[in-house]
Amino acid sequence: MAFEDREYGLPTGKQRIIQELVPGKQISLAHIIANPDHVMYAKLGLDPTINYDRSAIGILTVSPAEAAIIMGDIAIKASGVEIGFVDRFSGSLIITGLVSEVEAAVIAITDYFSERLQFTICPITKT
Repeated sequence: MAFEDREYGLPTGKQRIIQELVPGKQISLAHIIANPDHVMYAKLGLDPTINYDRSAIGILTVSPAEAAIIMGDIAIKASGVEIGFVDRFSGSLIITGLVSEVEAAVIAITDYFSERLQFTICPITKT
């Protein structure tokens, strides 16, 4: 939402960003992008030297944010995925690999967090 100049009602260029964190234990996003366009890898800052043919991107977010480290560990151990990005401050994880590998990793993550850690889990979605 841009602020407006009080006298003329014109935007001042300033923006207010509100970030809301809900306390609790939850995976709020678990999405698989099967066979994404190669531009997606570049825009996400993923390694351009890797051959991403027949691959997928998995995107997950978790609260508390530090649990993203655990998600990354489970993903690597569950299948042959690569960690594209993990952020223990925002709770984001991006994994890449073959579609079947990314699916296996996301399922392993959600199963572990649901059954062992008693997290609330969103449905896994796929495009």
